Order: sequence, then structure tokens, then C-alpha cells
Amino acid sequence: MQGKVELSGVNTSKLPLLKNTEMRSLIAAAQAGDAAAREKLINGNLRLVLSVIQKFSGRGESMDDLFQVGCIGLIKAIDCFDLNQNVQFSTYGVPMISGELRRFLRDHGAVRVSRSMRDTAYKVLQVKERLTSELGREPDVDRIAKELQLKRSEVVFALDAICDPVSLYEPVYSDSGESVCVMDQIGDSKNTDEQWLEQIALSEAMSHLSEREKRILALRFYRGKTQMEVAKAIGISQAQVSRLEKNAISRIKKEISS
Repeated sequence: MQGKVELSGVNTSKLPLLKNTEMRSLIAAAQAGDAAAREKLINGNLRLVLSVIQKFSGRGESMDDLFQVGCIGLIKAIDCFDLNQNVQFSTYGVPMISGELRRFLRDHGAVRVSRSMRDTAYKVLQVKERLTSELGREPDVDRIAKELQLKRSEVVFALDAICDPVSLYEPVYSDSGESVCVMDQIGDSKNTDEQWLEQIALSEAMSHLSEREKRILALRFYRGKTQMEVAKAIGISQAQVSRLEKNAISRIKKEISS
């Protein structure tokens, strides 16, 4: 993504930004059938699509394809967003966009196994079947590896390679209509959806700050500079730094909580 300017013919360096009040009025107009408002709303939220698809990069899919799929999720979010709910559009839009991307990857992402790995797997299965017949029981991995003169790990990897992949959405338990999927059994305390949403919300709020405000916050909280050191670096007074810092933080908190 870094250095990428064109995605599906869109110049990502010149995408517009929309204020929250303008966003809500455009959503109302778009849901009422205003095509111009709909187009403006889509263009104004392409940065949100870009921020989401970055998490799905490195999956072997074209970033242009992911961008287009993300736009479909964005359009669905625009059509389904409930203006009566007191939440920002991004809070609703991010899960919609990521859900569309997950469905695309689930339906189109093929797991490719090399020919040599498949050949090894078939040899393992043949030996396993023969030894089962001879021994009257299934042989262990070490016995199969010895027969084929392979490492134990090679046998294990070969068998794993030909197993059908299990979808994260595969139900493992169902009770009274409530299904528990594989995804529900996998925990990640470091990279939770809540943390991810907070990071995107913070990034979006930061994008509305001026370049000077961004620089002040970067020097203060990323580089650990004092307000006096920041004042010298930027060429303004310490009091101005304090005021700009306070206002910037206040605006970020307001945008995230609104």
C-alpha cells in the first residue's frame, strides 16, 4: 500500500474528507434516492475503505480487487445505516466493509498445495493403508516415516496439506438456533476488534487535524518531547503549544465519542 497512488483508477492522494454533520445529511439524501449525494458520500469515505483493506493485504489477492470489494461493503453500509442511532458512520461502516472482504476471501481464496507435497501425501496414504492391513491397526507417524525414509515432520506436513481447510465460520456447536463457530473459539487478546476499531477511529479523527497540530502531537507523544522543546522546534511559544495540544486532544476525544 505504501506509495500506491492509483487503486482502481482512484487517486488515493486526493480523496476528500467529510464532516460528521455533512455525512449524516448526505446519508439521509442518499437513502432517499439522491444519486449525487450517494456518489459524494462514497467518494468521501474511500479513505475508510483504504484503512480497512490494509488489514487484509498479504493474502495473495490484488489490492485493486480488495478495494472494489471494500467499496461494495461501503455501499451496503450507506444503504443500511440507521440515522436514528447516535453513532458515527465509521463505527458501523468498518464492520460492514471488513465483513464483505472476509466473505470475498472465504469464497475466492484458494489454498494452493505444491505438486511435490501432494505426491508425498498420496505416498503416505498408500503406505498407511498397506500397514493398516498388515498390522490390523493404524500405524503411527514414525512407522510411516520409516517406511518412506522421510522425516516425521515431512509426513505430518504432507497429511496436513491435503486436509480440507476449515472455515472460521464453520459451526462447531448449535443449540436452540444459536451457533458457535470456529472463530468464536479462537481468542486474540492483543488484536481484538475493539482495539482495531479504536485505532481506525483515532486515525480518522487525527486526519481532521491541521499539519501543525499533527506535528505537535507526534513530537509530544511519539518522540517524548517537552512542550518547551516542541515550541523551539516549531518556532512558536510554549503557551501556544500548550493551547494547540489541548485543543487537538479535545477535538479527537469529541470525534471518537460522538
